[in-house]
Amino acid sequence: MNLGNNRFDHTPPLRSTTVLAVLHNGAVVIGADGQATLGSTVAKSNVRKVRKLFGGSILAGFAGSTADAFTLLERFEEKLQNYRGNMKRSAIELAKDWRTDRILKRLEAMLVVASKEALLVISGTGDVLEPDLTLAAIGSGSTYAQSAAMALVKHAPHLSAMQIVKESLTIAADICIYTNHNFIFETLGESEEIVEN
Repeated sequence: MNLGNNRFDHTPPLRSTTVLAVLHNGAVVIGADGQATLGSTVAKSNVRKVRKLFGGSILAGFAGSTADAFTLLERFEEKLQNYRGNMKRSAIELAKDWRTDRILKRLEAMLVVASKEALLVISGTGDVLEPDLTLAAIGSGSTYAQSAAMALVKHAPHLSAMQIVKESLTIAADICIYTNHNFIFETLGESEEIVEN
């Protein structure tokens, strides 16, 4: 019997999502699907997995356990306040806490955060990764979305960041069973409103 990551937890592992961030032509967009899956069942189809932080100047998206991700987002926003919006420093300090704190290190989620200048992926193993490319993806459908976005950035550079993210998430949702077509986006530098699919 599969007991999930915690051998004392009899709940099926929570699996979900595709989150994609693209920094392109002076704009940054993070988009995510809305599906949360519990075992082999869709538990919810419209989870909001992207947020604006620090007065709207930083975007964040999460994959993994929703409650765990909210805890991490709150901690990250505290770090942003402490370090005056310095996203890289805040991410490094969050990763240190996440790796060493007894309670935080049990949290099962990943974050992708973005400003108009940079994208970062933060994990519970202490990693803060700045991708070589101007895009980053996390979650179960991340490889599909990232591959699609890489192709679009290379072969259709005239597209907007929003168009690239939306098309890439659509491709991921067509392939990944843990990803649906209920997309939500947050933007900096393009249309500043949330766009739903």
